[in-house]
Amino acid sequence: MPEAALTARILPSVSDIPKLDWNRLAGDANPFVSHDFLTLLEQSGSVGRLDEGGSTGWQSAPLVLEDEAGKLIGAMPSYLKQHSQGEYVFDYAWADAYQHAGGSYYPKLQISAPFTPATGPRLLLEDPAHAPHLLRAAEQLVASNGWSSAHATFVEPAQVPLFEDAGWLRREDIQFHWTNHEYGSFDDFLATLTSRKRKDLRKERRAANEGIAIKVLSGADIRPEHWDAFWLFYQDTGARKWGTPYLTRAAFDMFGERMADSILLLLAFDNGLPIAGALNFIGADALYGRYWGCLADKPFLHFELCYYRAIDAAIERGLKRVEAGAQGGHKMARGYGPVATTSMHYIRDPGFRDAVAEFLVAERRGVAMDRQHLSRRMPFRKG
Repeated sequence: MPEAALTARILPSVSDIPKLDWNRLAGDANPFVSHDFLTLLEQSGSVGRLDEGGSTGWQSAPLVLEDEAGKLIGAMPSYLKQHSQGEYVFDYAWADAYQHAGGSYYPKLQISAPFTPATGPRLLLEDPAHAPHLLRAAEQLVASNGWSSAHATFVEPAQVPLFEDAGWLRREDIQFHWTNHEYGSFDDFLATLTSRKRKDLRKERRAANEGIAIKVLSGADIRPEHWDAFWLFYQDTGARKWGTPYLTRAAFDMFGERMADSILLLLAFDNGLPIAGALNFIGADALYGRYWGCLADKPFLHFELCYYRAIDAAIERGLKRVEAGAQGGHKMARGYGPVATTSMHYIRDPGFRDAVAEFLVAERRGVAMDRQHLSRRMPFRKG
């Protein structure tokens, strides 16, 4: 279709877009680009403006592409950002350098699922041939508003060439994912590890489960009191890690109301009282570990809820992998291997762009070496 027949525009929120239209482009494979997930973040005050008037620094700004009949044929889950928090791809040094040179790094355009370091589609397209039009619209939006840049984080591998063809800069990092090699049970997975690691993992699981009852909940089994308990765990972890938890209490109620079938909630009980929990989202081929928290110190319980039970669930559901969130080299000893994650960046200022591009060449080389080194340290049996 001729470019002149296409119209790109920015909207105030994903909530302004009909659910069926958005999900027709987003598909059902990745829960974090679904209409339900993105709109509940808006409506719960987790992004946008809070009820008490304070700004989260995330302003919904979905960019949409329509054909000459007004049909939605492309979209980006995009946000106007006033800071770099909640992104998990750190560009603070870029912001400092640009501002020291006399520029204003913020606001910037962020193309992502907020607070979610999980790989997924960032260009929601009826036809991949429309990708250049959508990316050009994002670039024009940045230029016309005088913003510094646009950033698409945790881009799924299939879409990386679409950004590269448009000239966006590629950045890589490392996460640790567990891969399901068609295991029939956790013991089948253990059999692939060295003898010492098998013993270590069995010992950790026994210790974590001693005196503890663990409930695995999904769908209608998740009740309001379960969200009450998990909210306490989430607040505790959030306060220790980043000061202010990103999600509001209302967001968890909405998860239960709108996305319960896409959620796997694990709660640990000691004498009938909930002491810890882990929240996972279920995709078409992956289990995504997102949040963990506890109110009591129980050895190895974190590993049991977040890593081992996630492996159990993936095997049971026939999922291909477990993405257990950002960072965490300790996951390697539990069979989670290093994989590359990719973000793509558009820098408006040519001089700044050249400097960032040069930095990224060296950074990618270092990340690749780190990944090779880490891969050699995996606890699997040789041969």
